[in-house]
Amino acid sequence: MLKRLKSTFFLIVALTLVKVDVLAQCAMCRGSVESTVAAGETSMASNLNLGILYLFFAPYTLVCVIAYLWYKKSRNNVSKTQRTSSIAG
Repeated sequence: MLKRLKSTFFLIVALTLVKVDVLAQCAMCRGSVESTVAAGETSMASNLNLGILYLFFAPYTLVCVIAYLWYKKSRNNVSKTQRTSSIAG
C-alpha cells in the first residue's frame, strides 16, 4: 500500500513538472495580450498568466485542505474508538 502511494505521488510530481507548450486561450484574451505586447507593455500578459495560475491552483488547494482535515478527523475518531474499546475490554 505504501509503495503504491509513493509511486502515485512521484508520478503526480513528475507530471506536474513536465513542461508542455499549450496554446489554449480564448480569442479575446489572446487578442488583447497580443496587442498590448506589440505596444511594448508586457505587464498585462504577466498578470493574465498569474490570474490563470490562481484560478488553476485555488480549487486544488481547497480540496487538499478539506482532504487533510477529513483525514485528521478520521484518525482522531479511530484513536478514540481504540481507546474506548481497550478500556471497556
